[in-house]
Amino acid sequence: MQIVDTIPRLKPRAVDGHKGDYGKVCIIAGSVGMSGAAALAGRAALRAGAGLVRVATPKSILPIVASIEPSFTTIALPEDGAGRISAKAIHAVLEAVGQNDAVAFGPGIGISGALRSILETLLDQQNLRLVIDADGLNNLAGIKNWPVRLKAKLILTPHPGEMKRLWSGLLREELPAEKPEQALQLAQRTNTIVVLKGAGTVVTDGEKVYINKTGNPGMATAGSGDVLTGVITALLGQGLNDFDAAALGVYLHGLAGDIAAEKLGQISLMTTDIIQSLSDAFMKI
Repeated sequence: MQIVDTIPRLKPRAVDGHKGDYGKVCIIAGSVGMSGAAALAGRAALRAGAGLVRVATPKSILPIVASIEPSFTTIALPEDGAGRISAKAIHAVLEAVGQNDAVAFGPGIGISGALRSILETLLDQQNLRLVIDADGLNNLAGIKNWPVRLKAKLILTPHPGEMKRLWSGLLREELPAEKPEQALQLAQRTNTIVVLKGAGTVVTDGEKVYINKTGNPGMATAGSGDVLTGVITALLGQGLNDFDAAALGVYLHGLAGDIAAEKLGQISLMTTDIIQSLSDAFMKI
């Protein structure tokens, strides 16, 4: 195990750069009642520097998602009777995957057999750079032996509850007690990058381990994880390798939360305040 303390950096932008140089990313997110998750992840990806952000979301909530942020584009997906992305969306999803440098799957999508089927197809896409978060992880936990057929390059971002579900879905043995060991073993056994969230978030590729020191209890608020998903996906799109994108994303997310808490206090901190403070976080580094 190699402990990493150095924070990765993005390269300076070229004077003649254009939006295509800074990453095209797609956020697959949202369901009826969870439009905010999709919009937060998309807005965070923009604030984290992605050149072009597309949010793929169920057709019925698309007007809500689009109205929250005019700077990303949207993709309307077929939905089931409960307002979740349906199996009929797979063709649109695969088309979007082919047009983007990095993809996120999971914020606010819910859990269903159709979503697991879509996720299985994504796992089978050679070299797809895919961030899986929230309900994406809960759907993943229901897919048996998924690491055996994995072709995509995954970043998993579980909180402790999702970590338990992922672990029990794959392994019969007891989950280790310490967070770094949990993340390390899951990364090794699945050949993924694991971002185990919480105080002292752990990022590991199974060899290198980064333990984050930014962040505060005020960030324990709905939507904070959706913002992290958007930030990491944007950094992938800008050319960082998977481990560096995850580590820098976690650091910046926590730093933005600290900057927001200095202005507003921890109690009043909202997820949108974290997004608003991302620009200050980038300027600090």
